[in-house]
Amino acid sequence: MISVEFLGPISEESMQLDISDLSALKTILAQKESLKSWLPLSAIAINGVLVDNIHTPLKHGDRVVLMPPVCGG
Repeated sequence: MISVEFLGPISEESMQLDISDLSALKTILAQKESLKSWLPLSAIAINGVLVDNIHTPLKHGDRVVLMPPVCGG
């Protein structure tokens, strides 16, 4: 089981999923209408490390965080 969290303006509750890689996560999240616009823009971190390979494997206990772009001053 992995945990999935959403930061910033993404208004989704955290999830617990039994999946094996980021590709499976993307498939699940793409089904949610409220996330469709955020998915292509957001960075993904696994256990605090940014990743960009959609085939990155996941293991039990991993924490995946979806981070939308932000503006700062």
